[in-house]
Amino acid sequence: MKSSEITPITPIRQEQPTEVNPVVPASVDDVPTGPAAQVKNDLEAVGELAEAHKQIVTEIEKRIIGQKKVVDQLLVALFARGHTLFVGVPGLAKTLLISTLAETLNLSFQRIQFTPDLMPADITGTEVLEEDHTTGRRIFRFIKGPVFANLVLADEINRTPPKTQAALLQSMQEFRVTAGGATHELPLPFLVFATQNPIEQEGTYPLPEAQLDRFMFQVDVEYPTEAEEEEIVRQQTSDHRPELARVLSPQRILQLQELVRRVPAADHVVKYAVALARATRPTSPNAPAFIRDAISWGAGPRASQFLILAAKARAILDGRFAVSIEDVSALARPTLQHRLILNYRAEAEGQRAGEIVDRLLQTITP
Repeated sequence: MKSSEITPITPIRQEQPTEVNPVVPASVDDVPTGPAAQVKNDLEAVGELAEAHKQIVTEIEKRIIGQKKVVDQLLVALFARGHTLFVGVPGLAKTLLISTLAETLNLSFQRIQFTPDLMPADITGTEVLEEDHTTGRRIFRFIKGPVFANLVLADEINRTPPKTQAALLQSMQEFRVTAGGATHELPLPFLVFATQNPIEQEGTYPLPEAQLDRFMFQVDVEYPTEAEEEEIVRQQTSDHRPELARVLSPQRILQLQELVRRVPAADHVVKYAVALARATRPTSPNAPAFIRDAISWGAGPRASQFLILAAKARAILDGRFAVSIEDVSALARPTLQHRLILNYRAEAEGQRAGEIVDRLLQTITP
């Protein structure tokens, strides 16, 4: 993609602090987070990302009607460098959303349809024996699989056996693939977006807790409203396909992902995130009674880390160079719900992990 095809973004200058971040101190010298020059550059980058956020949403809305919360959580995961599991019935435009995001950001995209006969090599790639007709020598050459893309959509990930599901573990954690004794680096940025059907359980293989824990979010995709569904029908049954403008480049996305980790988080915000995660563990002394009654296993330390990273990404997408309590609480449900294992009693009563997290937010105060 030529640089001329990428929509230019006008960064918001640091001289306009009210537009970048109302809570940032007026003077750079007052900011206790690093050299003044680095802070100045970061403030400008926050303004750039806030403007890019608006443009990305505008482009996505050309093809996706409604689902604002899903889009917001998807973008938070993208810039926080977190893999995401989407749970929703078929036909809710989950695949279209991911492909639209990839096109808007000029990222490579691959969709893998997970089936019971899918093999690990079908995901990571395989080695083939080739003969050099000039020398007569035979050599192995690695053929890259569909995992070698910036955005990988693992469609119906729970329809394939655990052996094949595990083929994604190394790539999700280390951003590399090992095959035939050789390690191959994946293109960056790299993210896995997986989908699951919540109503069809026959012939499926539930994801192990170790793999679920590698997903930053579980995003619930709900039905559209009546007005949204009418607009979807009008759009999808016409011959008009909106053209999308390119907003960011892969290189700039990597830089903005690094910016997320430089966003400061105050001690009381970190304590709140840790308190939420620890309160989900039934053996914790601070766990509420309803947690002890309903949960077998709670969220681990990775949940606390993801809560803060996601909150940092949400803050800078909103144009703020500081994390608030509201950022953490807004993302607690998608971060924690898939990490809670309900006991038999809670399942029999029809309780849902997301509802338990909502109740926990009302119980645990900053």
